[in-house]
Amino acid sequence: MSRRHTDAALLEAARDCVATLGVRRTTVADVARRAGASRMTVYRLFPDARTLWSTLLTTEFEGVLREAEAAAAHLPTARERLVETTIRGVERVAADPVVRRVLEVDPDLLVPYIVERLGQSQRIAMAAFRRHLDEGVADGSIRRVDADVVSYMLQLVVGGVVLATRVTEQESRPKAVIAELRRLLDAYLTPEAAA
Repeated sequence: MSRRHTDAALLEAARDCVATLGVRRTTVADVARRAGASRMTVYRLFPDARTLWSTLLTTEFEGVLREAEAAAAHLPTARERLVETTIRGVERVAADPVVRRVLEVDPDLLVPYIVERLGQSQRIAMAAFRRHLDEGVADGSIRRVDADVVSYMLQLVVGGVVLATRVTEQESRPKAVIAELRRLLDAYLTPEAAA
């Protein structure tokens, strides 16, 4: 079995375990067993459990982003593509079984990415926002912005919506909140003359 296939099998096994048990209740032995591999194979490819979990979450996020961008690719302006990609991404991440389980049983694992440092998924999101922002300024659909600051701001706002998924489901109407997020993003990015 090639390394690539082994990585994929281990990440799929980790995904299944975390979606069922959460991060803290899942052991490397659980992942190895589910993948039909040895613990040493897991450790050879992922030097520690933390690397395995962060790789899993990053891989999940990259897949969501690819799907969301593909679904929005037909839209005529970069602003429309950014907004649609973001909305589809938020909906998909909020429904993702791994993310939901982490929010339910291990939410404290996400705190460092809010108060101490950015994680890989946040950096990937910011890079995608920057790309859309640059394209939107070029095609005239997005106001002139400091793409570094605005991409950071967008990941803060969107990340907050994702992290509040469970509260939103209890306290509000999720579809209405998503509709308001769409309006917020569109209005925030629209050039002043067009607003």
